[in-house]
Amino acid sequence: DDWAGFGQRTTGSGTVLLESVLVDPALVAPRADALTGPYAYGPYAQALHAAIDAGLARGALADAAAFVRTRTRPWIESGVERAADDPLLVQRFGELELAVRAAEAALGVGAAAVDRAYAARDADLHADASLAVATAKVLADRAALDVTSTLFEVAGAASTDESLGLHRHWRNARTHTTHDPVRYKVQHLGRWALNGEVPPRHGVI
Repeated sequence: DDWAGFGQRTTGSGTVLLESVLVDPALVAPRADALTGPYAYGPYAQALHAAIDAGLARGALADAAAFVRTRTRPWIESGVERAADDPLLVQRFGELELAVRAAEAALGVGAAAVDRAYAARDADLHADASLAVATAKVLADRAALDVTSTLFEVAGAASTDESLGLHRHWRNARTHTTHDPVRYKVQHLGRWALNGEVPPRHGVI
């Protein structure tokens, strides 16, 4: 595996060489056919990426909560005996939970839209699926980056101990969210909302 990113290691992102492999020409299909045909290929693929980001956010939040409950010491000005009872930490965890739940809910809506589009082979449903999944991808991207970074803020200095490996959450999120920039998804959502412009079919929305 020659993938050398600081995150998403051993994910099969590296080079694959196939030599002397027999392939029946009848089984070869141009990628463009999958992208432009009524197969919901783009939103399906994007839903997978959104699910990865949402999962990264949920996993990091769970690890952060476990660390605060068991290892984080309360700040001297908090007035509490347990860090987990610090109202400022409780508030921050509530905000992070909201972000993760929003991403997960949007992902469910997007996945259902993909199922409808694939079953019906309908252009309008394909557009709906693309926009629904784009929404999920943006929310999941933001949640993953926010939670994996804030983990260290809420858990405290002890959480930066490299032997704990908690930085893997941020490394994975920071790496995976570069796969395709969500700013373009926000643009497509805006064009739809303002002008009714249907998103393109090119595999990344």
